[in-house]
Amino acid sequence: MRLATLRTAGATRAVRIDEVHAVDLGHADVGSLLAHPDWPELATADGPTHSLAGAEFAPVVSAPGKIWCVGLNYRGHILEMGRELPEFPTLFAKFADALIGPNDPIMLPPESDAVDWEAELAVVIGRPLRRASPAEAAAGIAGFTVANDVTARDWQFRTREWLQGKTFEATTPIGPVLVTPDELPGGVRPRLDITGYVDGRIVQQSHTADLVFDPLDLVCYISTITTLRPGDVILTGTPAGVGHARTPAQYLRPGNRLITEVSGIGRLDNRADAELVEVTA
Repeated sequence: MRLATLRTAGATRAVRIDEVHAVDLGHADVGSLLAHPDWPELATADGPTHSLAGAEFAPVVSAPGKIWCVGLNYRGHILEMGRELPEFPTLFAKFADALIGPNDPIMLPPESDAVDWEAELAVVIGRPLRRASPAEAAAGIAGFTVANDVTARDWQFRTREWLQGKTFEATTPIGPVLVTPDELPGGVRPRLDITGYVDGRIVQQSHTADLVFDPLDLVCYISTITTLRPGDVILTGTPAGVGHARTPAQYLRPGNRLITEVSGIGRLDNRADAELVEVTA
């Protein structure tokens, strides 16, 4: 099935996408739905409907407790960055304030002139997992969505720790839907194309077969460190084609249109916008 979070008058609602309309599932967002152990049954229920014509999508999970991100996880991207294939996943975190909806503007911070794109497949957790076996990890994946780990490269590389360049507020689109593994080729190890565009030009084009650590590997590994809980998100890494690796380097500028597509799931369509900062005397 396909789940989403819609913005309605003064609120958000978790919905199931049924072809031409969205069925209200009685929860504020997909994250709160996943918090119920019987969410797969709840997600099949009937309810009021919302028209998809002109529907406004919020981040599919509005306030995940944890957002784990994986760096250097596509072979092509590792090579373009001049690195060796890693023995273990390269992990960092992101905060929920960074998330925006699939059609919201990306707010370019005035403190950076090197904001880059990173098209990604994201995993959404559907049950608590600690030290998960592969079978437990498979059962604990609620589904997959699309994300773009928009990154301020100049802040990322100020130090050896990447977080400060990865979590600027209102920069990370995610959505539009969560697709359960049974709807995707490969299931919990999905076989999907991933493509990024800037102003209609393809800048990233790859396939999840190029991942070094696939979703099951990542869920098992990360759940060894901490309990993964329903609604937690894992961004699985980006393929080759980032702007920072180009000669000369290329970055997002106000007005650029960034599209991120993952086959079988959907697309993000975000305009880059300059963040206006009020200066006080």
